[in-house]
Amino acid sequence: MAKGPEAFRTISEAAEELSVPQHVLRFWETRFGFIKPMKRAGGRRFYRPVDIQVLAGVRRLLHDEGYTIKGVQKLHREQGIKVLMAAGAGEGTAVASPPPPRAAQTGGVTPLLLALHDLETAKARLDGLLRN
Repeated sequence: MAKGPEAFRTISEAAEELSVPQHVLRFWETRFGFIKPMKRAGGRRFYRPVDIQVLAGVRRLLHDEGYTIKGVQKLHREQGIKVLMAAGAGEGTAVASPPPPRAAQTGGVTPLLLALHDLETAKARLDGLLRN
């Protein structure tokens, strides 16, 4: 019988769900102070659903987005845990995009302004990746 979505996960279940080895989860606990699973007698780890979502965000940023460990630490320090949870849920990238140009908001959109906005968004994303 499968566990419900609100059930706690053991380290083996969490590792399987995130597609990473168990030792990686234990390593991440040493590098990211915000990852704190519940520990029962004997040191058994139990991950809450929120922990799984944060771990999914860390995994996505490290493995898919190309962040370094220090980059994820900095992102957490500057933008908080909600950004990591959003990354875990697949809600876009962790680096915030600048708002669209004023003309685009009012409806006076020109192809040049749209191109400029796209370039500024790409630059902001690259700057975020290079800082990490």
